[in-house]
Amino acid sequence: MLKIFVDADACPVKQEVFRVAKRYGLKVVLVSNSWMRISASSWLDLVVVDKGADVADDWIVEHVSSDDIVISGDIPLASRCLKKGAMVLGNTGRPFTSDNIGNVLSLRNLLTDLREQGIVTGGPRPFAKKDRSRFLQALDEMIVKIRRVNGIRQ
Repeated sequence: MLKIFVDADACPVKQEVFRVAKRYGLKVVLVSNSWMRISASSWLDLVVVDKGADVADDWIVEHVSSDDIVISGDIPLASRCLKKGAMVLGNTGRPFTSDNIGNVLSLRNLLTDLREQGIVTGGPRPFAKKDRSRFLQALDEMIVKIRRVNGIRQ
């Protein structure tokens, strides 16, 4: 059964995920390094992992399977989930795919190097209303695609 895993600590689109998942009757698993308030629902789980670098990422990779969706802005996590056959959607609605992940990882590494050298000092642009809209559309499209491939009707 299709599940949506959310790298939840800094995810700005949790409410949007909830709304779409509820409409399709899908299970959502929030994975976080700290407890957060969520409504008690049979379709929504919160997994709190130990603090530490990549602990939440490791948990997601261990539990995700093909035809699941992962919501994360973490590029290395996206790469790992793609290798397991999952679909990955960034917080701004940009999908990570096997076709684009190599370029995205290379750009991330380049920008990290430039920041460490002080050449680039800025980070990503602020989250905007159009990002939220693009996210909702892309998530809906991913769910429909997975369901169509698996012969599942609404």
